[in-house]
Amino acid sequence: MRIYRRYLAREVSGAIGLVLAGFLALFGFFDLFGEVNNIGRGDYQIRHAFAFVGLRMPGRIYELMPIAVLIGTLYSLTTLARHSEITVLRVSGMSTRNLLSGLFQVATVFALITFLIGEVVAPPAERVAQQLRLTQKGRTIEGMRSGLWVKDERSFINVQVVLRDTQLRGIRIYNFDDNAMLRSVTDAAEGVYVPPASWRLTGVVKTILHGDRSEVVSMPDMEWHSALNPDILAVLVVAPERMSLLHLTAYIKHLAENSQKTQRYDIALWKKLIYPLAALVMVALALPFGYTHNRVSGVSLKIFSGVMIGVFFHMLNGLFSNLGVINSWSPLISAIAPSALFMLVAVGMIWWVERR
Repeated sequence: MRIYRRYLAREVSGAIGLVLAGFLALFGFFDLFGEVNNIGRGDYQIRHAFAFVGLRMPGRIYELMPIAVLIGTLYSLTTLARHSEITVLRVSGMSTRNLLSGLFQVATVFALITFLIGEVVAPPAERVAQQLRLTQKGRTIEGMRSGLWVKDERSFINVQVVLRDTQLRGIRIYNFDDNAMLRSVTDAAEGVYVPPASWRLTGVVKTILHGDRSEVVSMPDMEWHSALNPDILAVLVVAPERMSLLHLTAYIKHLAENSQKTQRYDIALWKKLIYPLAALVMVALALPFGYTHNRVSGVSLKIFSGVMIGVFFHMLNGLFSNLGVINSWSPLISAIAPSALFMLVAVGMIWWVERR
């Protein structure tokens, strides 16, 4: 039995690796094709496009791993069924529980790999990729024409340009009092972060409001204390789904302290914890396909079915995340619902196959 488990693990792992490599090549081509329109904007050249796509590959691995596990497991089980190996094992006394246990061991390894990539490798790589593109294109935060807006206690901060090395340009700070009355507006040409919790602003013009009159003060530089830091700025550059648990937790705390909604980031936090476990769901979903093989139908139809199921799972994940934000659902329910639904389907299919 141990020999067959090692054999099964080798076959399934090899198939998953090949499927993942194929998906990465395909998505890498599409990502590179999507960057063609950006080439020539500012200093953004073809080498920057290749670097951007390469840096995003760990994130792609994280996203595609469950689909690759499903298709790879489905293909390897179908191949074993074609050679009558699964039939021989079942006749020899190997139960569905034992076979599923062996598949779960393989899936656990891929779940751990998914978690480590999503937590350790993908977030910093994604952050560097986004900063590289923004810097070379000479743009602000993409998609925000008015720049970046951040709330910090009783202050609202607008930043026009975010550069690498913790540099800001075009800073405007609106300070309000406890009665929500505007007290001052501070404009600064540039800002550089000074650890542990302050910024050195240069080219400062501060407008102070005194009832029905105002006072304008110009300063070459000033020290500005704020909860805004490079980690929070990095969070705002990267999509919540590609952030690490550490940065998500820190930003959720920042939003909560400033009485802002955290629903989207709470869902992303739970998804980071639950998403790697989708590998276990996928092998359970693939198992019935190995039992239902016959010599009339080919492998192609089942591979196509696996692709469709994987795409549907990916779409369902995004759908429940958006519905959770819109309807203020529990973050845990929004994150776990797709995997739970697919696991119920897998259990039902296994039960149906066993009854035949």
